[in-house]
Amino acid sequence: MRMVIALGGNALLQRGQPMTADNQRDNIRVACERIATVVSGNEIVIAHGNGPQVGLLALQAAAYTAVAPYPLDILGAQTEAMIGYVIEQELGNLVPFEQPLATLLTQIEVDRSDPAFANPTKPIGPIYDKATAEALAASEGWTIAPDGDSFRRVVASPKPQRIFEIRPIRQLLEAGTVVICAGGGGIPTMYDENGDLEGVEAVIDKDLASALLAEELSADLLVIATDVDGVYTGWGTPDQARLGQVTPQDLAGLDLPAGSMGPKVEAACRFVERTGGRAAIGALADIADIVAGTAGTQVTAAAR
Repeated sequence: MRMVIALGGNALLQRGQPMTADNQRDNIRVACERIATVVSGNEIVIAHGNGPQVGLLALQAAAYTAVAPYPLDILGAQTEAMIGYVIEQELGNLVPFEQPLATLLTQIEVDRSDPAFANPTKPIGPIYDKATAEALAASEGWTIAPDGDSFRRVVASPKPQRIFEIRPIRQLLEAGTVVICAGGGGIPTMYDENGDLEGVEAVIDKDLASALLAEELSADLLVIATDVDGVYTGWGTPDQARLGQVTPQDLAGLDLPAGSMGPKVEAACRFVERTGGRAAIGALADIADIVAGTAGTQVTAAAR
């Protein structure tokens, strides 16, 4: 089976956890232990989030005032390499030595006229209390938004249009390589007025990028791994209920948070509607059962 596994940010860093290299490696090791259980006999592509990491790099860059801070596309490329390196190493320690792995920096085109540029919604970086967040917004020119009981910086999150490295990704996959790519939703790029490709100050949603990746690779399954065991109706209320086997039509009209579950459901539905394949949203700990179709919220074109 050919599958794309999209790792949520919680696979790299738990909420409120200090953003140390050791903490991130420990979390990635656990994630790789889960993924290793489904490598044998399957073709695997791994995508991942990078919100906390790219936000941390932005803070570090801002602290060095001798030069202008690096833009988000450069920071995104740095996190793709950094996180891919650790995933390669930790997964490589678990699978047979003969199993090839590769991390590929991935540029993804976005539309210059995407309305997301006028409405930032994508959270990046650490969480802050309200006073600290408001102070940073005033001093750094950030847009901030609530994130649970805390606040985070939010940036534009335009829709992914095209994956420039899709051919080498496909070639590596067909050669039996576990490919790590489209990290953090890929590096957002667009063509300027002269037809030259350039980076964009934005962060693409990694679930939507993963759906596009799965579509262009003709994947059988898109797994969106997160920190809950599926999609719920009435989340946080006494009447909350997890959805099991559903169709995109069943999910249409659900009121889901734009910064978390909303894009995951949108990505799953988009992949299923465009390909007729299967998508699943659930906890990384359940990945073997998710692949088997017995755990998580399973989205298919027709009810099973």
